[in-house]
Amino acid sequence: MEYTYHYESPLGGITIASSGENLTGLWFDGQKYFGDTLPAEHTEKLLPIFEQTINWLNIYFSGKAPEFTPPLDMKTTEFRKAVWEIMLTIPFGKTMTYGEIAACIAKRKGIEKMSAQAVGGAVGHNSISIIIPCHRVIGTNGSLTGYSGGITRKVQLLTLENADMNGLFVPKKGTAL
Repeated sequence: MEYTYHYESPLGGITIASSGENLTGLWFDGQKYFGDTLPAEHTEKLLPIFEQTINWLNIYFSGKAPEFTPPLDMKTTEFRKAVWEIMLTIPFGKTMTYGEIAACIAKRKGIEKMSAQAVGGAVGHNSISIIIPCHRVIGTNGSLTGYSGGITRKVQLLTLENADMNGLFVPKKGTAL
């Protein structure tokens, strides 16, 4: 059984999903890909995991770095899980490029190179956004591309975290706006 709970954030409504004890999804309402992990039949109910996640979100939206992560159940491929685990290490208010994540994956796999574009696909399918902070991932040239919650929200989240926005920019065109 899948459960959901609706949370109102300063940036809009957020759907939180769980199979019971671990968080399986967290998306802004209308965000791309949230349907990937939420079954058509689910029950809205306040669970202890949702209370813990709401506590995390309240701390986060107050402009502070939460000192804990709710238990996560990352239902995905091993590659995406590896990318998401790296994203969990990006500090509050800091950013990392797709290329830097690709280099970390390549090093872990003992290979010379990994595609930053493949990393971008994994980042874009993150079903636990904000907590697995895909908004902290940027293009090598400082482009704020590729946030499935929308570029405006990506900028708002980085601003909330007091990230250094010097050198970062919203691209004028592209497929990941």
